[in-house]
Amino acid sequence: MRSYWVVQSERGLALEPRDVPTPQPKEGQLLVKVRASPFNRGELLTGHGAYDPNGKAAGMECAGEIAADAAGFTVGERVMGRCVGGFAEYALMDTREAMRVPARLSWEQAAAIPLVFMVAHDMLVAHGKLERGEWLLITGVSSGVGVASLQAGKALGAHVIGTSGSAEKLAKLARLGLDVGVATRGGGFHEPAMKATAGKGVDLVVNTVGGTVFAECVRTLAFEGRLATVGYLDRTLKAEIDLEALHAKRLHLFGVSNKLRPAAERAQTVRAFEKDFLPYFADGRIVPVVDRVFAFDELAAAHEHFDSGAVVGKVVVRM
Repeated sequence: MRSYWVVQSERGLALEPRDVPTPQPKEGQLLVKVRASPFNRGELLTGHGAYDPNGKAAGMECAGEIAADAAGFTVGERVMGRCVGGFAEYALMDTREAMRVPARLSWEQAAAIPLVFMVAHDMLVAHGKLERGEWLLITGVSSGVGVASLQAGKALGAHVIGTSGSAEKLAKLARLGLDVGVATRGGGFHEPAMKATAGKGVDLVVNTVGGTVFAECVRTLAFEGRLATVGYLDRTLKAEIDLEALHAKRLHLFGVSNKLRPAAERAQTVRAFEKDFLPYFADGRIVPVVDRVFAFDELAAAHEHFDSGAVVGKVVVRM
């Protein structure tokens, strides 16, 4: 079957086309005929994970049809979820992590959901305890996780402040409910956030940018505020913590990653996501933002567009 692999080269990470055998599912796995799979930033950051010198099957999530009967599923059912090797004609998915696709969603929309919206659920609901009427700040709001957090935050009834280096992107996101847009590629959001919240500060921060804005995120938090660290696009992995603010304001700082989580724990998050968020997609309250769709044979062009800095939402490859 046709597939793409992430390989390390002198120039960094690259996507290499390969012809490989169709994977064979083991017990507890689904064989999925892939219809669409999106790009994810973490998979393509040098040093973000451990890479086999022979390469690693590319694509961390997909939407497609069940290709072989398995416990609880039948051939032809539409599913979406995390997977191994989503940029291929067939991929393997843990049965516990598979979710049935709501009827109203296209393949491309379904593929754009699993990772970013489950991460958003982890940050906003499971750990962030975001309540209706609270203020949410998202640094790098135009990223895949940023847009998902914006849409989920609005669905939960929060007010949302977002930062982006592009005023054009902020204008697009205002149509999705962004209450306050701050045009900046780094810091400089503390004053607008304090003004928007009448000096109180924000209740929850989703930091997709990294260490260069960490201190300002802490400074912008309200009493008993929460700070989720989910990315480091600035490649800055260290930052100072204001212990006085942490102590006096009773802050909660946490990280969000699936890298070290056991499969059983990841499966539990899927069930919580299905309960809390899947109805939003089923009834149209949230429509996944797909920036652009490319054909499978156009993957190199899709990768180039993904790295262009012009993306709002998810870039999806369609089989």
